[in-house]
Amino acid sequence: MEEKTEDRGEWLPAQVRAVRERMDAAARAAGRDPGEIVLLAATKYADADQITRLYTQCGVTDFGENRVQQLLEKWDRLPAGIRMHFIGTLQTNKVRYIVDKVCMIHSVDSVALAREIDKQAGKIGKRMDILVEINCAREPSKGGVLPEDAAAFCSEIVRFPHLCLRGFMTMAPKGAGEADYRKYFGETFALGLDIWHKTLHNIDGAVFSMGMSDSFEAAIAEGATLVRVGSALFRTPSEVAENGIYGKNQGTNINGGSV
Repeated sequence: MEEKTEDRGEWLPAQVRAVRERMDAAARAAGRDPGEIVLLAATKYADADQITRLYTQCGVTDFGENRVQQLLEKWDRLPAGIRMHFIGTLQTNKVRYIVDKVCMIHSVDSVALAREIDKQAGKIGKRMDILVEINCAREPSKGGVLPEDAAAFCSEIVRFPHLCLRGFMTMAPKGAGEADYRKYFGETFALGLDIWHKTLHNIDGAVFSMGMSDSFEAAIAEGATLVRVGSALFRTPSEVAENGIYGKNQGTNINGGSV
């Protein structure tokens, strides 16, 4: 295992460069400034040493965990200064374990969860940045607010004093294909923008957390400001060649989507 980790250390910077080059190319093709799009390293496949290397040597500052237990196991070994996001389904009884550690929660999709985040953030004097998850494809197996309910939901949760709604997150169905990816991301962007300005009357820009290893270029074309990339960073070229980008079991994150 140690030998494998050392091998990863040799190619990890190259993987980061390759992903950034693809992000930049997608942004330029869409007529966008590449600098306005954040690379979030989804760390399901990463250990604390790899996260540290990305932060200290590769210029990656934003990371995302989708399981509370994994976040807690890695936390004490991570360098100060990283921006840790929570990107998976979050149970209300787990909020208290992460509210002091993460800078943003991407998967808010119920008033009960919003209320608990507000409560726990208030206890430590924090205003927590959150994103509302929209279930763009209406998949029963995934979390997220249905598109037609999103405006009313946002209007309700912005009243919590210790929450700061920063924008929206969505997950397209795995393996949907370029055209479908763009459809789902485009619909989420249009809906989110409408809610952001017409319902919530914001004048600043919204965060759109959209796109993963198999879809971040389509997401950038449709307005993503943050992409969540895991396997394209942390799986070695030989692993991808042998097992595919997500492995033989086609691993999914806790919301049911690949990272």
